[in-house]
Amino acid sequence: MILALALVLQTNTDSLATRVRQLADSYVIAYFERHPDEATLDGVASGPHDRLPDNSPAAITRWQEREDAWLDQLRHIDPRRLEGRPEAIAYGVMHDAIEGSVATRVCRFELWSVAHTGGGWLSTVTSLATLQGVGTDQARRQTLARWRAVPAYVATEMANHREGLRRGYTAPRHNVEIALKEIDTLLATPLASSPLYDPARRDSTPEFVAELGHVIEQQILPAMRQYRDFLAAEYLDKARQEIGVYANPHGLDCYRASIRAVTGLTLSPDSVHRIGLVAVDQLENAMQLIATRAFGTSDVSRLLERLRGDTAYTFRTRDEMLAGARDAVARARSAIPRYFGRLPRAPVVVEPYPAFRERQSVGEWNPPAEDGSRPGIYYLSTYDPRHKSRADLEALSFHETIPGHHLQGAIALERGDSIPAIARYFWSPGMGEGWAEYAEQLADEMGLYSSDTARFGMLADITLSATLLVVDTGIHAFGWSREEAIDYIRQHTHVPLLRAEVGVDRYPVWPAQGLSYGLGRLEIRRLRAMAYQRLGKRFDIRAFHDRVLENGAVPLPMLRAAIEQWIDASR
Repeated sequence: MILALALVLQTNTDSLATRVRQLADSYVIAYFERHPDEATLDGVASGPHDRLPDNSPAAITRWQEREDAWLDQLRHIDPRRLEGRPEAIAYGVMHDAIEGSVATRVCRFELWSVAHTGGGWLSTVTSLATLQGVGTDQARRQTLARWRAVPAYVATEMANHREGLRRGYTAPRHNVEIALKEIDTLLATPLASSPLYDPARRDSTPEFVAELGHVIEQQILPAMRQYRDFLAAEYLDKARQEIGVYANPHGLDCYRASIRAVTGLTLSPDSVHRIGLVAVDQLENAMQLIATRAFGTSDVSRLLERLRGDTAYTFRTRDEMLAGARDAVARARSAIPRYFGRLPRAPVVVEPYPAFRERQSVGEWNPPAEDGSRPGIYYLSTYDPRHKSRADLEALSFHETIPGHHLQGAIALERGDSIPAIARYFWSPGMGEGWAEYAEQLADEMGLYSSDTARFGMLADITLSATLLVVDTGIHAFGWSREEAIDYIRQHTHVPLLRAEVGVDRYPVWPAQGLSYGLGRLEIRRLRAMAYQRLGKRFDIRAFHDRVLENGAVPLPMLRAAIEQWIDASR
C-alpha cells in the first residue's frame, strides 16, 4: 500500500516536472522569436539570426497576452513539489522573468527608448554586427535578411517615439543629444570602416560583400538619416529636462517595478539609498587602510586624484591598455583552478570598441557562441589613454572576463542539459552583475593584482558601484540632476569627469540596472560569510563557488535558497 502510494506520488511529480520543463522550453523558444537580437547576442546556436525585434503596438500586445497566459499556468503549479529537481530552477527563472516583465509594463519603455545603451536600436544593431555569423551560405543569407530588416525596425522605433511624445513619455534631452552624436559619427564613417560592415570584413565572398555594402548604403543609411532628422527636428526640443524616470507618467511605479525586475528583491528606493550610503562609507574606510599601508597617506581623496591625474599612473597608448588587459586575463585563467572546480572551456579575447562607441563606453563582455564558433569578447574603451589610470584597468578586466562575467556566463552556457535551457540563456542582473563585482574582490584573494596601485583601484571601482546605489535612486526617486549625480560620484571616487559622465548618462535610460552591481555583490558576500560561519573547517571555497554558479545567473532569492540548501546538506 505504502509502496503503491509512493509510486503514484512519484509518477505525479514526474508528470509535473515534464509539464514545467515543456512550459519553460516553449517560453524560451518564444522569447527568442520575440527577441531575436538576444538569441544572437547570447550565442544561441539555433537562432533566429535573420530578423530584428518587432516593437510595434500589435506585436507587443500579442506578446503580453502570451506572458499573461504563461503566468497563469505557473500560478497553478506548486513549485515545492519540484524541490531538488532541475525543473524547480526552470520554474523559478521563468516565473521571475515574466513577473518582472509584467511589472515593468507601466514603464512603456518602447515609447521612449531613445538611447545609446540599454535597448536602443542603434546599440542593438551595431552589437549584432560584431557577432553576426558569417562563413556559410546560410549565415550569409541570415545576415542579409537581418540587415534588410533594419529600415523597418528603425521606422517602428520612430513611430513609437512619436506616440511617446503624444502621451508624455520622453527620453531625457541629454540622452537624445548623445544618440544624435553617435548617429552623426556613424553616418560620417566610410563604409569600409563602419561597424555595420563588420560581417563583410569577416567573410570574403565577393557577392555577399557587395550586397551587404549595397544594403547599408541604399537602405540602412537613408533610414538612419531620416531617424536622425526626426530626433533633431521633432524630438529634441520636447525631450524632458529631468533625467529621472519619475518625470514620465507613472514614473515612480516604473522605478519600483524596475528594482524588483533587475534585482529580484522587493526593496524600496529609500532603503536602497541608505544601503548605498553605508556601503560607500565602509569602502572608503577600506581604501584608507590600504592608502596608509601602501602609499603612506591617509588622505584617500588626494591619493585618488594622484592616481587618476598624474601621468606616472596613466597609459600612454591604446595598445598599452590592450596589452595590460590581455595580461590580466591570462593571469586569471592560470589561477582559477585553485578557486573553482568547474572551469569554462570557451576562450575570451580582448578587443577595442569601435570608434563611434568608445567615448561613451568603458568595457563590456559578449558571450561566446554555444556551438564554439566564436569566443567570448571583452570590449575595452581605449579612448584617450593618457587620461585613463592604470589603477582602473585590472579590476575592470577581471569583472568582465575571469573570474567575472566570462567565467560565469561560459560555465552556464557549457552546462548543456545539466541545467534547463532557460537557466543557460536567461540572466538576472542582480546575480550576474553582482557576481562580476564579487569577482573583483575575489581576484585580490587570488593574488591577481599586479600592484598595490591596482588593488587600490579595485576598491575604488567597487566604491564606484556602491555610489550607483545612491546615485540611481537619487536620479529616479529623489529628483537629482545630472550635475548632482556626477558630483557625488566624483566626490567619493575621484574618477575622471568622463568616467562619471558615462555612468550618469547610462542609468536615466536604464532605470535600476545600476543597482544590480552593489546589491548583488553584498548578497553573494553575505552568503559566503554565512556558509563559512556555519560550516567552519568544512567550508570549501571551490565547492561554494561551484554551487553559486551551478544554475546560471538566477535571481538573488533563488541563489539564497540554493546556498542555504547546500549548507544544510554539507553539515
